[in-house]
Formats: sequence, C-alpha cells, structure tokens
Amino acid sequence: MCPSGGVLYDESMDALFLEESLAVLTRTPRVLDALLRDLPDAWTLATEGPGTWSPYVVIGHLIHAEHVDWMPRIEIILQHGVARPFDAFNREGQLAEERKTLPALLDEFAACRASSLQRLREINLQTADLERQGMHPGLGVVTMRQLVATWTAHDLAHILQISRVMAKRYKSDVGPWAQYLSVMG
Repeated sequence: MCPSGGVLYDESMDALFLEESLAVLTRTPRVLDALLRDLPDAWTLATEGPGTWSPYVVIGHLIHAEHVDWMPRIEIILQHGVARPFDAFNREGQLAEERKTLPALLDEFAACRASSLQRLREINLQTADLERQGMHPGLGVVTMRQLVATWTAHDLAHILQISRVMAKRYKSDVGPWAQYLSVMG
C-alpha cells in the first residue's frame, strides 16, 4: 500500500486482471445453460417488445461474437496493432444464421467459448500486451486491456439482459410487488 492508501502497481495485477476476466468468461456458458436449457419457449423466446432480443437471439449473438469479434480482434492487435483496423462487427449477424434449437445453440456457444479461451491461454498475454493498441472502426484506438474487459462486461450485460427479459414476463402478474422489483421499472 502507498502511504496515501492507494495500492502500488505491480505486474501481478495484470495477471489478476486476466484471471478475473477468465473466471467470468469461462463460467458464462454454464450460467446460460443452467438458466435456459429445457425451459419452455415462452421464457426463451420472450422479448421486451419490437426490435428487442429474446434469450434465444442473445445466445446466437454470443456465438456470432465468438466467431468474428473477440479472438479475431485480439489477434489483429497482436499481429498488426493500429495498422489494420478491426473488421466491423454486425451486432445482428446472428439473425442471418440458420435457425437451430436452443440446446444446440447452448452447446455451440460452450464449444466456441472453450476454443476461444484455449486460444487466449495459448497466446499467454503478458503485461506489455495488455497495453498494445488496436484500431476500432468506430471508436478509434483501443487497448488489449479494454478489449478483454469489454468481452467480460459484454457477457455480464447479456446475462443481465436475459434475466431482465425473463423477469418482465411476469410484470403484470407480480401485482403491487412490482414496486419492490427494480427489474420491472
């Protein structure tokens, strides 16, 4: 600790950052599988209205991101830095994919994520790698650290989204308790 109460920086913090990210990224497929597998379609196909995504569509989106976003961008940063911008990411690219059952999508997501994380571990990012830069087509210069943090937060945001969509199915059924359930707001 610094005399001012702050923590002195050391490289073990970067290893901790990666391990903390990997802890979430590794668990996401299991969390979603436990939450969604074998539920009736009323839960997994529910949306919050026109133009919003169901849990089913979110799983397709996560698979699409595994294929064209996270690891490809990490590899672009490592190989090209800012000299080669990332490919644009179509956030709704999953909608053009062949329709599969939800269990098939959950299995595919688990396999894709395991492959991505195996590749990430094989790369063995070091402290200096986390500060390497890439060029996002809309955001400009970004760092590897920001990309990994975003990947992690993206998972958590979609877990939250799926939970919110599912909870709102019962918005009118909870009656006056809605005032105590922030998710119903």
